[in-house]
Amino acid sequence: MGRAIEMVTSLPGPRSAAILERKSKVVCDPLDIHVPAVIDHGQGARITDVDGNTMLDFSGGLGCQLVGYSHPKVVEAVQKQAALVSHTDFSVIPYETYVELAERLVALTGGGDRKVALFNSGAEAIENAVKFAKAFTGRQALICFEGGFHGRTLLTMTLTSRHKPYKRGFGPFAPEVYRLSYPYPYRSSRPEEAGRLALDAIERAFVTVVDPRSVAAAIVEPIQGEGGFVVPTPEFLQGLANLCQRHGILVIADEVQTGCGRTGTFLASEQFGFEPDIVVLAKALAAGYPLSAVIGPGDVMDAPGPSAIGGTYVGNPVACAAANAVLQVIEEEGLIERAEQVGKTLRAAWEHVSEDVPQIGEIRGVGAMIGVEFVKDRTTKEPNEEFLGALIGRAMQDGVVAVSCGMYHNVLRHLVPLVITDEELEEGLGVLADAARSNRAAAGARDSAGE
Repeated sequence: MGRAIEMVTSLPGPRSAAILERKSKVVCDPLDIHVPAVIDHGQGARITDVDGNTMLDFSGGLGCQLVGYSHPKVVEAVQKQAALVSHTDFSVIPYETYVELAERLVALTGGGDRKVALFNSGAEAIENAVKFAKAFTGRQALICFEGGFHGRTLLTMTLTSRHKPYKRGFGPFAPEVYRLSYPYPYRSSRPEEAGRLALDAIERAFVTVVDPRSVAAAIVEPIQGEGGFVVPTPEFLQGLANLCQRHGILVIADEVQTGCGRTGTFLASEQFGFEPDIVVLAKALAAGYPLSAVIGPGDVMDAPGPSAIGGTYVGNPVACAAANAVLQVIEEEGLIERAEQVGKTLRAAWEHVSEDVPQIGEIRGVGAMIGVEFVKDRTTKEPNEEFLGALIGRAMQDGVVAVSCGMYHNVLRHLVPLVITDEELEEGLGVLADAARSNRAAAGARDSAGE
């Protein structure tokens, strides 16, 4: 098989540049652009822009394209459903694709008496997960965590940790939201005890900050996504669940970025033996079609009462058809098992690069959800956003789309489609490795010049 990457112009090419110029006149500036190229089509892990440049997308549509761009089975399901009926409000006239998807999701998340509600986006699903929790518990307060990201609506923006760019100037925020520590072993003075220290802080907060009897739910990412692909120490999530159970607090697992098999299990929660009360899915669930899901025990999900939950577009039948096809592809093509293989390759490649690039501070993650944190010095661990930004920019010009995350914008995150071939993965990692080593060489030259 030949090379996947084919760059026929620099970025942006002339056709992309013309479209981006039109964009600048009619699309608001806050919707800024990461890749200076306009996509024409995608297949698997490859995208081709309007100028004919073919690139590998290691961002996977920010996690949506787990089964790859334009998977034939997803395309077929979407076309078939759109030809039958593109939309009607499920609560007015129901349709089978919604019910079929709910059945699949219940089975994949533990079975039993669980029930499902579908929405449009991850943020909308979090908003509604909170409604279910409040209705069931009769309580108003919420717990969230430092480094968490849950969306951009008023409530989810409040729950989100980082103020820039998500919150600055947009207050006041929703009341009765309490933010507590999340274990970040790499940046803890006692890495092995980071989870226990965070749990101790929660118990202390229940005395000094908020009455636990007023807390409806704790919202947590089993592995933080936007926060830096931060993996908690093993005891934290189970400890959180036990602590919340003692106080009658529901636990909501935000699996928007971690779910659907990326970590080597359908839910990242399974990696930790963590059993949340409510699970939220989105992103990869429908291959980028607007769809999200809230899954929880029947008594919790039924608590709000008739017509208290819903929306005109929620659970769109075309999106449901896409999601059913995605779940079928994940099972039939063994993508959950593939996540482990991809993750091992990612980790091994970066461990090799780290021998030459001292700016790599830590390589961490679970399954294919691997993050690489860049620092100025491995001893001080001072974040190195500039190094990573230059790396991403160089790799992009050489045909690999990569994205950052982290509270300091210094973590390279891999959200590669799990259908990526071994050859494509090796090729893309080679581009990233070359970019890292080139940046290291350039940094060394600047140091020698006394800059």
